Amino acid sequence: MKKIKVAVNGYGVIGKRVAEAVALQEDMKLVGIGDVAADWRIKVAARKYNVFANTEEGRQAMNDAQISVAGNLNDLLSIADVVVDCAPKKFGAQNAEKYRQAGVKYIVQGGEKHETTGHSFSAENNYASALNRESTRVVSCNTTSIVRTLSALKRVELLKKARGTLLRRATDPWESHKNGIMNTLVPEPEIPSHQGPDAQSVDHELDVVTAAVKVPETLSHLHYWTVQLAREASKEEVLEAFGTSTRTALIRMDDELSANNAVKELMLDLGRPHGDMYEVAIWEDMLKVEGNELYYAYLVDNQAIVIPETIDAIRALTGSESDPQKSIEKTNRSLGVTQRFI
Repeated sequence: MKKIKVAVNGYGVIGKRVAEAVALQEDMKLVGIGDVAADWRIKVAARKYNVFANTEEGRQAMNDAQISVAGNLNDLLSIADVVVDCAPKKFGAQNAEKYRQAGVKYIVQGGEKHETTGHSFSAENNYASALNRESTRVVSCNTTSIVRTLSALKRVELLKKARGTLLRRATDPWESHKNGIMNTLVPEPEIPSHQGPDAQSVDHELDVVTAAVKVPETLSHLHYWTVQLAREASKEEVLEAFGTSTRTALIRMDDELSANNAVKELMLDLGRPHGDMYEVAIWEDMLKVEGNELYYAYLVDNQAIVIPETIDAIRALTGSESDPQKSIEKTNRSLGVTQRFI
């Protein structure tokens, strides 16, 4: 089997998880990672992967830190079929021109604008439209959860319109000592917040409005949704609809999974790498249906939910698997994605 040669540019929260996920795929080979730093993250990466320095300053810093450098960014791009850009927000758009010049397919993250690639990706929704494209953008963690859940309702013709409130983690856990918020709540200044329009970049037919508040915690995001259904339905019908997404999982308050820290501990107990949760975790016993109105809440692991989407995007861009379901099944199996944790 000819394996897809994948490069990861940027070895932060998302980059290291993409690298680990690529290494698990039978049809992919990680050819290296690119970065500019020389801190503990890159020292750990160098134990497992070939490291490339994106800048001359980065090379010097890596040399000073006794990190073996395999080459520069151009060298990395020259041996890759596709590069997954995991650089900080806005750098992906700057790097896109380098990828185009190198003639390598590329994926950027949800922090970049839709216009960077002209295509925004969610595997269960629009895999086919990404086939053999030059590039795509895997939408953000919150947007990924919105598209997964609302598309599940839409698939069975239950969705009319949706309104959601997002409680957003303040920063990534590993750098919460550097920035974040304490003893306050910070609402996004506009309604809709950016996640609703972002979901419409994947599916323009979605009638969705979001409002968001930044909260002083770092483990995950929490969403509350009010959905007007296209017709009256039962709770069982709604649960069956969510079940059409293989990347949603049901959790229960009466299992003592009543807060995000408990769900994080569950992921650790299950042996998930980094305690990651790739699924949208919907509270089954909280979900309520009254006539044609649906109310529910769920958790989003901001560090992990986009990882399976990125793996599927790699296959779509390279055209190595034309069937969305087959790619999704491969990815889910390799990462242990499930619809029931316990």
